[in-house]
Amino acid sequence: MKFIKKNQNGAILLLLLIAVAAFGLSASITGSTWTTVTQRAREKELLWRGNQIRKAIESYHGRLQAGTQASLPANLDDLISDSRFVSVVRHLRRKYNDPMTGERWSLIKTPNGHLLGVHSRSDKKTFKRAGFSEENSNFNGKNRYNQWEFIFNPSANK
Repeated sequence: MKFIKKNQNGAILLLLLIAVAAFGLSASITGSTWTTVTQRAREKELLWRGNQIRKAIESYHGRLQAGTQASLPANLDDLISDSRFVSVVRHLRRKYNDPMTGERWSLIKTPNGHLLGVHSRSDKKTFKRAGFSEENSNFNGKNRYNQWEFIFNPSANK
């Protein structure tokens, strides 16, 4: 009778070990799926925020006072509060961080220091590599987030 009980304990231990292994495997699959879901959401947010900044630079460049020439902002703060006018002009609601890193954007500037655009500091691989909107068509084939440059081209806007 004792012999049968020892075999049953071994079988129960083996089943418990298999259950723990299966739980660990499913937890790791769930974790990697969650990572993918959050990265895709951040990627979508990166496209939205980058485009907002590009549109704000375009708005800044296009908004003129009588007798002044078009100019580019010096930094992101100029997009939030344009001091060229008597009343406050906001081209951007707030200063957005890079959603991929949660930190500041890497700024793209002209040789004389004016802001042309931004790009992420993240060198993670992208999920999206094709099928971009017309304004982001230059992102096709780019496989790192820091290669997605949200640039306003003043010469194309004339």
